[in-house]
Amino acid sequence: MSLSCNAEFTAAEHERILREIESTDTNCIGPTLRSVYDGQEHGLFMDKLEGRIRNHDREIEKMCNHHFQGFVDSITELLKVRGEAQKLKCQVTETNQKLQNDGKEVCLLTSMDELRQCRLQQRNIATTIDKLTHCLPGTNIGPSKVQKKYYPALRTLEQLEESCLPQAGSYRFCGIMSENIPRLRTHIRDVSMSDLKDFLESIRKHSDKIGETAMKQCCSSVQVMCLSLTHIILQIPGAQDLVDFSPVYRCLHIYTVLGARDTFENYYRKQRRKQARLVLQPHSNMHETLEGYRRYFNQIVGFFVVEDHILHTTQGLVNRAYVEELWELALSKTIAALRTHSVFAFICFLFLTEMDIIHPLSSPVSLQGYGFPVNQLFDMLLEMRDQYGEILLKKWNQSFRQILDQDNYSPIPVASPEEYQRIAGQFPFQDPELDKMPFPKKLPFSEFVPKVYSQLKEFIYACLKYSEDLHLSSTEIDDMIRKSTNLLLTRTLSHCLQYAIKKKNVGLAELVQIIINTTHLEQSCHYLEEFISNITNVPPDTINATKLYGTSTFKDARHAAEEEIYTNLNQKIDQFLQLADYDWTAAQGGAQASDYLSDLIAFLCSTFAVFTHLPGKVAQTACMSACKHLSTSLLQLLLEGDVRQVSMGALQQFNVDVKECERFARAGPVPGFQGDTLLLAFIDLRQLLDLFTQWDWSTYLADYGRPTCKYLRVNPQTALTLLEKMKDTSRKNNMFAQFRKNERDKQKLIDTVVKQLRNLIATNQA
Repeated sequence: MSLSCNAEFTAAEHERILREIESTDTNCIGPTLRSVYDGQEHGLFMDKLEGRIRNHDREIEKMCNHHFQGFVDSITELLKVRGEAQKLKCQVTETNQKLQNDGKEVCLLTSMDELRQCRLQQRNIATTIDKLTHCLPGTNIGPSKVQKKYYPALRTLEQLEESCLPQAGSYRFCGIMSENIPRLRTHIRDVSMSDLKDFLESIRKHSDKIGETAMKQCCSSVQVMCLSLTHIILQIPGAQDLVDFSPVYRCLHIYTVLGARDTFENYYRKQRRKQARLVLQPHSNMHETLEGYRRYFNQIVGFFVVEDHILHTTQGLVNRAYVEELWELALSKTIAALRTHSVFAFICFLFLTEMDIIHPLSSPVSLQGYGFPVNQLFDMLLEMRDQYGEILLKKWNQSFRQILDQDNYSPIPVASPEEYQRIAGQFPFQDPELDKMPFPKKLPFSEFVPKVYSQLKEFIYACLKYSEDLHLSSTEIDDMIRKSTNLLLTRTLSHCLQYAIKKKNVGLAELVQIIINTTHLEQSCHYLEEFISNITNVPPDTINATKLYGTSTFKDARHAAEEEIYTNLNQKIDQFLQLADYDWTAAQGGAQASDYLSDLIAFLCSTFAVFTHLPGKVAQTACMSACKHLSTSLLQLLLEGDVRQVSMGALQQFNVDVKECERFARAGPVPGFQGDTLLLAFIDLRQLLDLFTQWDWSTYLADYGRPTCKYLRVNPQTALTLLEKMKDTSRKNNMFAQFRKNERDKQKLIDTVVKQLRNLIATNQA
């Protein structure tokens, strides 16, 4: 029974596998066949598979037999169609040949007709060419073909209208062209006028540049000792190199050809009068800067340069009376407008353009010829010199700021005698010791010293230039220059130096260099005194002569830099102290100084090495200030409220650090201290630590208040604060040893000292 069941199961399984093989993709047959060979009946399966293959072969054979007769019938029909197709091809070939023979006669007739049409077209073309030949000059005339060839276009239109079109006949296109000729003339006129408007707009925008260039040409090529300002402007050469005047010439010629010259002249003069009023109107903030005056007067000069050139090159577009009318308008408008701010600007302009033409304006004959009151002019110039000085101060403030910002704050290296002489020519510097040293060598000051000194001299020259030809005495000129220079020193330069000192990124090396620089500038002040005396011919020892305040200016800047050094040093010390990490409950101190303190001492040594070029008192004060701040900060670190307990071991480590500070002070990081003067900065801290490490309370309490007291610098309140911190530590660490006699005695001693210190403090307060 079991064998029968197994056979049935195997047969069913083989049937299932065969169905899977027949219905499954060939890529997935592998797992199915593996299941056959994993079993024991693969021989039976092969028999089963052979039987299934034979069944399929029989079905395929039946299907082929069923369709074979239809295939044979189709082949028979196809053979019949091939014969009929051959017959059809022969018929088509015969028909085509017949059509070709019949069409030869028709093609001949068509060719004759085409020839006739061609002859007719040739005759018409010849006639058209003959007629259009008279119109050829106008074929390229049009709005898009003018391209600035306006006059040739007008001549072509005239020829077309007068001769070509009448000869062409009464064709419709001739009428159209005749109607368009006036329109083209109007277009040419409008285009040329548009170019003129662009020209007027261009010279309005660039009149200041034109005037600037013209003034420079005038300065270099015109002798002005006896000329008036009008003649100077009207004789400026090279105006055609500054401006392209072709739009004016072209438009004038076009309007002349069109018979509308008067219209053009009236338009041009009207527009230029409008532009003159705009040019002569000063800006509201013009008086605030020198550049404002320079640009204003450059625009005026540029305007008249253009008009003068038009006067001499356009054959009557403008005349002398028109130019003189505009010039009188310029004088009246300019003077009236500038009276609100300062008439001195008119003369100031001549200085600013570096032209030596002050004499013509100072000449009463020249000025009175234009109705200018000479006496009032000089009075106003004297009144406005303060405003001129303010403008100069603003300009030099920018120069000083730029010099200070660009300086590297390092001594100037000098590689050769020529370079040394170049710097000596800019700044009066004498150092016999440095002269003996071989090249290359370094000057003690940085670049900003000779640059600032040169700017001071330039300022003095500017003040002198304004005072020329004002009918002032030498003493008055000298006094005016000295007062202006004092303002430059005490206000402008002083503020710039303070700005350089207070910048956030300024370091100790830069501050040291600033002190050195201001020291040398201070020493050069008497050279400035001599320089002013030489150019004004007034001796410096004249009674009531104004003295320069440069010494106080540079002293104030130097003191500010010194204070900044002290502050900067203290900040650096505080940064190192923030790294302190004491174990205030340590049982025993170390034998070496703390790392943070060693780094701090190394920093101070390298810093004070840079102070070698500083004045002795400055370096000594900086060193003493740093040591005092370090001593005070260490004491505060020991007494601050966050430190609640201090062990004797921690106090011993603290004492080692203080000894390291004392060793630094004793080594003399800055020369000039007598004896142990620098050690006095740590005397308070030293006496406090000696009192605690030696536990010498009996001496302290017995001698307190005497001038010869050993612990004179120890404050009772400070000692009490530190002792209470040690008292708490003693109690905590000896909680189980308090029954020992020596511990009890020590605790009683601390309590007794605390009580006596409190009584001492109360007595002192009372």
